[in-house]
Amino acid sequence: MDSKSSIFPMIVIGVLFFLFGFVTWLNGSLIPFLKVICDLSDFEAFFVTFAFYISYTVMALPMANVLEKTGYKNGMALGLGVMVVGSLLFIPAALSANYIVFLVALFMLGTGLTILQTASNPYVVFIGPIKSAARRISIMGLINKSAGVLVPVMFTALILSDISILKAEALTQVEIDSLATRLILPYIIMALVLTALIALVKFSNIPELEIQKERSDDSVFSYPQVVLGSIALFFYVGIEVIAGDTIGLYAQEIGLSNATTLTSYTMVFMVISYLIGVLFIPKYLSQKNALIGSSILGILFLFAVMFSSKESYIVSEFLWGWSGVATLPNSVTFVAMLGLANALVWPTIWPLALDGLGSMTAKGSALLIMAISGGAILPLVFGALAESLGDIQMAYGVGVFCYAFILLYAVKLHKLKSWS
Repeated sequence: MDSKSSIFPMIVIGVLFFLFGFVTWLNGSLIPFLKVICDLSDFEAFFVTFAFYISYTVMALPMANVLEKTGYKNGMALGLGVMVVGSLLFIPAALSANYIVFLVALFMLGTGLTILQTASNPYVVFIGPIKSAARRISIMGLINKSAGVLVPVMFTALILSDISILKAEALTQVEIDSLATRLILPYIIMALVLTALIALVKFSNIPELEIQKERSDDSVFSYPQVVLGSIALFFYVGIEVIAGDTIGLYAQEIGLSNATTLTSYTMVFMVISYLIGVLFIPKYLSQKNALIGSSILGILFLFAVMFSSKESYIVSEFLWGWSGVATLPNSVTFVAMLGLANALVWPTIWPLALDGLGSMTAKGSALLIMAISGGAILPLVFGALAESLGDIQMAYGVGVFCYAFILLYAVKLHKLKSWS
């Protein structure tokens, strides 16, 4: 596909990636919100992310089979339709303030996104040269995370105009019901927007993605680079969700104001990193080296989260002939800065993992999408660890192991083309 003919499909896919970010990063604001209206513990609150992300594991391979029958374009429209159903389920969830119904609605939204992600990510990889795929995915990431920046601010402005209510020690049932019903209108609007997007995808002239068979293997598990890439993405999505969805709870615990807006700070750092990817990949920075650098940064920032102060503090230092007073950032700042390390992991693993899969691309993509379940499982591990340690700050250490495996994949494991 030449550059001119790929512009319109990229615009449509860009709209979908904005949608991915909007729906996904809404969870970071929903967690402290649902914790209040459903009277949840920290561990129970993380089932918001579990219900959403586990749908990727449950539905990815079945949806890959659907894509092989419907094609990528029709698959995107189908995914949007499932998301409409999930959005409308928030109406009975809000009216009943029932936690289980909220989880079902989140699972349906995740199922729709599973179909969309399985179709759209390989589309971006193969719409142009594979060596520049990370650059194209970084552009999509910029669009995706711009939604992540906007969502917490919009959520707070539209739903939590009186944010102090989240800090109240006890709410009356009337106050709880009033809070819950504030969700109805935003999700009705989301359902209408999704319906409009179905028409855009269905009736636009987006070409079908055609991928030639390059190898004769009959199982996606014959490809080590995609299997191990899926494990790397599992750890990546887990630590990305931890960074984006726990920053509000952490800030809430140590008494910072506007906890529901802090996910935006993580997203801002991700946007900065995506810009680096767009500008420097592949001309100045290879996809492999970008992944190595991201892994090392992630480990360094996690140690900074764990061992820096929970409060900003003033120090006087003498360094290289300069002395003065400086304000050092607290550990919450380093949680947000994990966005710098996180952003380029997804764009660089996809092309490394899908290279050479040929007709197995749909199933390879589904396997990578299943790895999004890291966003369901690892936050629960984080929550359980935080409760057992009695210290949410030290629980961030779980991410060090995640980035260690990603570093190993970047250095060695992505090169494996067979298990023998």
